[in-house]
Amino acid sequence: MTTSSSQNIMKTTKETFKWFYRCLSLDVRTMTPDEDWQWTEEPHTARRQAILKKHPEIKKLMGPDSFIVYIVVFEVLLQFILAWLVRDASWTTILALAYCAGAVLNHSLGSAIHEIGHNLAFGHSHPIANRVLSIWCNLPLAAPIAISYRIFHSAHHRYLGEEYADVDIPTRLECYLFRRPVTKMLWLFFHPIIHGIRPFYKSPRPVTGWEIINFAAQVVADILVVKLLGFRSLIYLFSGMYIGLGFHPLAAHFISEHYLFNGGQATHSYYGPLNPILFNVGYHIEHHDFPYISYNKLPQLKKIAPEFYQQPYHTSWIKVLWDFIFDENMGPHARGVGYLKDGVEEKLKSS
Repeated sequence: MTTSSSQNIMKTTKETFKWFYRCLSLDVRTMTPDEDWQWTEEPHTARRQAILKKHPEIKKLMGPDSFIVYIVVFEVLLQFILAWLVRDASWTTILALAYCAGAVLNHSLGSAIHEIGHNLAFGHSHPIANRVLSIWCNLPLAAPIAISYRIFHSAHHRYLGEEYADVDIPTRLECYLFRRPVTKMLWLFFHPIIHGIRPFYKSPRPVTGWEIINFAAQVVADILVVKLLGFRSLIYLFSGMYIGLGFHPLAAHFISEHYLFNGGQATHSYYGPLNPILFNVGYHIEHHDFPYISYNKLPQLKKIAPEFYQQPYHTSWIKVLWDFIFDENMGPHARGVGYLKDGVEEKLKSS
């Protein structure tokens, strides 16, 4: 494809989906009255309709892929084997292995929980099997997150960019507190805690039966690990979860997905070598366009409809972390939110 034709496609795409490129930052949101903002629907709904209109064959890609069952069974067993191997190891060895191996496996299992949360293991007609498998994935993480994550993540898809309903959007307190490199590094370090409690603060919901089952299963698993392997093995598993979801290259996908690295683009994809580890979570525009296409078919989606996936993208999650920390325009305040009413953005620029 020539440069000029690529630019023409980009221009056409931007004109067709101009609202997709008008996503503004949480920082702007905090400085403007609520009545200046509008909310109609999350930005990928119209994209999905337009893509399907032009490429109806994409419907054939939709549906679950149960091969993920074999992968997560292997990963869970491997984590417990590693936990057994470090039962008498030094704390230095435990933490080093937790960073290099435990964090990778646990974050991979976290991404599997995301995939299974969309019912992409057994399909919508087998909800119990999907929930049980997600709890199985949860066991090496040492903290019960699978079911609660699924509940709040569904709101993220439905209300993407709506400040209060989309619990992935940082709070205004985070926006104010974590603006300098040192404080942004602290935010990354405590991200598992912040990300874990934010949904219950921003959008509290009644506890479900499946959450209770998830909690009970995790408590039993943790007790068995301590009894059979020892306390150090539990610390290894917990450290793998905490590090993997915190200050770690893999955790950069939390930032790369919806932070405003390129103007007002609402969602970004990552096309790099780490995608297979996290079940192609980097294909994030594709995933939001079609959340019921399994991870292994998202690259095929991009090939079928390349004209819809010409947006700027990331190739390095390490660079994402670096830019997030040291670019003064980046930080929790640079998270994309909804859209200003027509004319308000121009008014802000001229003021």
